[in-house]
Amino acid sequence: MTNPITIGSITLPNNVFCAPLAGYTNYAFRRLCKRYGTGLCFTEMVSAKGLKYGSENTESLLFTDEREGLTAAQIFGSDPAIMRAACEHEKLTPFPIVDINMGCPVPKIYKNGEGSALLENPLLAENIVKECVKSGKIITVKFRIGIDETRLITTEFAKRMAGAGASLITVHGRTKDKVYAGEVNYAEIAAAKRAVEIPVIANGGVFSVADAERLITETGADGVMVARAALFDPQLFCDLTGKNRESKGETFKRQLAWTEQTCDERFTLVFMRKMAAFYVKGERGAAAYKDRLFSAQSLTELRAIAAEIWQ
Repeated sequence: MTNPITIGSITLPNNVFCAPLAGYTNYAFRRLCKRYGTGLCFTEMVSAKGLKYGSENTESLLFTDEREGLTAAQIFGSDPAIMRAACEHEKLTPFPIVDINMGCPVPKIYKNGEGSALLENPLLAENIVKECVKSGKIITVKFRIGIDETRLITTEFAKRMAGAGASLITVHGRTKDKVYAGEVNYAEIAAAKRAVEIPVIANGGVFSVADAERLITETGADGVMVARAALFDPQLFCDLTGKNRESKGETFKRQLAWTEQTCDERFTLVFMRKMAAFYVKGERGAAAYKDRLFSAQSLTELRAIAAEIWQ
């Protein structure tokens, strides 16, 4: 299933991507997913306006270094000039690929005319891509198939994005109103693939190798993007790319150490309590372990509980 894929001038080792996940795909988590085989990771969604106005929190989302390797940045916004300026911002210098979010269903983003709201304004979406391409970055776009089932825009939108200069599109096969639940519309992703000559990545509902294979078979897409499943099991990328798995305990220890290298103790504790709760799903006594994990008041205590779970 896995094959090298070319985006603009860059050829990636495989076509299995890790989605940008707000609050989770930080530097340490991306390094982990790359260790387990993903061909490309994306930063958390970054506000173009936040970059313009020097938001410290926004800039912190873009931390990377040579240990991480090639990564794509994802930005959101609705002003073409500000979006281009974001692509040209010094904080995006390490990222040759910039993905534009046109699928986020969160009400605050939507009401600002950003994310999935751009599905209702294809001309503006097109102009954003055209401006961002002028920055010299390789531009990709992630979007949904429509606002709801009565307004499916996949084919037209895919053509507009490709025509504006996008080098790749990722199609989340759900409408905005479905958020992250409901069936994935394979037919609409397939329509996008038929409509353009640039690579198309299929997104939605990948929790196993069988899911990924079905998504590729049903849509003809050039690759798949894994989202929420990676939070529960980042080693799913091992299964998808043929790498050997390691123990959950090793996964946890490695991610905690890498998070601690770049974040303060409080953030590391809160974040890794959440990650441990994801990892413990399906374990015997998971509910009791979650209670203990979330009550941990230090990294030492958290490590001890994790060692007990994953002996």
